[in-house]
Amino acid sequence: MSDLAIIGGTGLTTLDGLEIVRREPAGTPWGAPSAPLVHGRLAGIGVVFLARHGEPHTIPPHRVNYRANVWALHHAGVRRIVAVAAVGGIRADLGEGAVAVPDQIVDYTWSRAHTFFEDDLDHPVHVDFTCPYCARLRAGLLDAARRAEVEVADGGTYAATQGPRLESAAEIDRLERDGCDLVGMTGMPEASLARELGMGYAHCAVVANRAAGRGPKVITMEAVRANLESGMDKVRRVLVEFVEDAASRAGA
Repeated sequence: MSDLAIIGGTGLTTLDGLEIVRREPAGTPWGAPSAPLVHGRLAGIGVVFLARHGEPHTIPPHRVNYRANVWALHHAGVRRIVAVAAVGGIRADLGEGAVAVPDQIVDYTWSRAHTFFEDDLDHPVHVDFTCPYCARLRAGLLDAARRAEVEVADGGTYAATQGPRLESAAEIDRLERDGCDLVGMTGMPEASLARELGMGYAHCAVVANRAAGRGPKVITMEAVRANLESGMDKVRRVLVEFVEDAASRAGA
């Protein structure tokens, strides 16, 4: 059993190079997760893979059952999550195909089931979210990127928006004024739910397009797919280095 999971988003619905050992359908108190948990080996190292948007990719960001996904991974013994997702680049240096490991997040979503602690409580539960991402996992990803010779932006603030539509140029202006560097639709409540269960969580973000008003006037899905293809190739190289190093540190 592996304690490391990779959650794949748009552009990473399957993990190339993953030797599948078994697929585990999972039920949870909050319903079914997006897809079965795929237990396998990446570069010979055990990992669990979960397709955030389902198999095939059919679940929009605002309809993902984040509670079921995170709870199912935790119940399966996972204690560390590397989440991969496509984002829009707001900051000037975050162009198409760039990869970033953010260190902060701002939540602009609404109406999503965002906590495990709301019913039948003995007392209210509050978790510290000052630093939303696990420092150790972030450092591991950055080290892996250096070994893989993949340029990765260290840090940045991720703006989590509701979706499924893309943002207006004025909304991106607002996010930039708020200090956000990149924008996506799946970063929350995934990160905070992992924190509630005491799981380490880090984000590997791939820039699929320049955010609205920062690039071409019209954002096309054809361009997004092309950018993701090159960006996700970089991510796969980073992930292989990351799991190999994590296993060596654990004595695997």
